[in-house]
Amino acid sequence: MDIAVVGSGGWGTALALLLHENKHEVTLISYSKEESENLASTLSNPFLPGVSLPADIRYTSESSAVSECTMVVVVPPSFAIRSTAEKIAPFLRSDAILVSATKGIEPETGKRMSEIVAEVTGKKVVVLSGPSHAEEVSRQVPTGVVAASDDRLLAEIVQEVFMNDRFRVYTSSDPLGVELGAAMKNVIALCAGVCDGLGYGDNTKALLMTRGLTEVARLGMKLGSRTDTFAGLTGIGDLIVTCTSMHSRNRRAGILIGNGMSVDEAMKEVGAVVEGYYATKAVKLLGDRMGVDMPITQAAYQVLYEGAPVGSALGSLMSRKKGREIEDAGWSQARS
Repeated sequence: MDIAVVGSGGWGTALALLLHENKHEVTLISYSKEESENLASTLSNPFLPGVSLPADIRYTSESSAVSECTMVVVVPPSFAIRSTAEKIAPFLRSDAILVSATKGIEPETGKRMSEIVAEVTGKKVVVLSGPSHAEEVSRQVPTGVVAASDDRLLAEIVQEVFMNDRFRVYTSSDPLGVELGAAMKNVIALCAGVCDGLGYGDNTKALLMTRGLTEVARLGMKLGSRTDTFAGLTGIGDLIVTCTSMHSRNRRAGILIGNGMSVDEAMKEVGAVVEGYYATKAVKLLGDRMGVDMPITQAAYQVLYEGAPVGSALGSLMSRKKGREIEDAGWSQARS
C-alpha cells in the first residue's frame, strides 16, 4: 500500500519506519523543505538518536504527495493539527483512509484530533494511540496500541496495515475514550514529573496516577465514552508509560518545574513540544464546560498558566475535603 505519514517528528518518523518494515511504500512529509532535505541527506532524525532511516522512503515537504496514497497518517504536534489537515485536504484521494496518531485536544473548541481532521477533510478518521514512545518503536521494542473507530472495517484495515510481530494492534469502537485518555495522560505525566522534581516518592506518584485516571474516566463518562476503555492500553497503559519514563517530554518538563525552573524555561530546556502544556488548558476548559470536578487538572492549570507555586498547588490537593474513593460506596445504610 502507498502510505503518507504527515509529520516527521519523532513519532511520525517512527511510524514511517514501522510501515516501511511492513513492506509498504512510504512517503514522509515534513512541514518544511529544509527538514525534509535534512532527513533525506543524513538519513537520521535528531529525535531518534542512533536510528538509521531507509533511503527508499520518500522524503518531501509537498502536501500534494498525499494524492498518490491510499492511506494518510496525520501526526503533527497537536497545535498544528488543523492547519496540517487544511493543507492536505485538497489533495486527498476519494478512497483514502485517514489515520490520526496525534494526542491532544484543541483548546478553543474542545475537539479531539480525529474530530478536527474529519471536520476539515470530510472523511472518517481512525485513531491510532497507545503507550508507544517513538524512541522504542523506532528500535523495534515490542509495543501495543489501539486502532479505534466507529467503523469496524476501517479499524481492522488499520490494524492489518500497522501490525507485526513487534507492534501489536488491538481494535476499539470507542475513539472518544481512546483520544481522551491519550490527551489527559500528558497532563498527569507533567504533574508526575513535578512530584519527582520536588523529591516526592513512589507513594505520591501512585496517588497522582490513580486519582488522575479517575478524572479521565469521570470526564469520559460525561462525554459518552466507555468506562472500560480507561482500563486498557490507551488509559492506564499510556498513563503508566508516560508518568514513569524519561522518554516522556511531559515528565521531563515537570521535573524541571519541580526543580525550580519557570514554566517557560522548562519548555525551552526540553527542546521539543510538551503536549501536556497544551492539553492542560484544553482539558481544563472542557471540564469546566461539562461541569466535571477535575482537581488535578485545575492544579496543573494554576501552575502552568497562573504562576501558582508548585508546593501550594500540591498542598491544595492534599487538603481537599474528605471523600470516598468510589462515589457509590455500596453501603446499605448511613453511619450512625
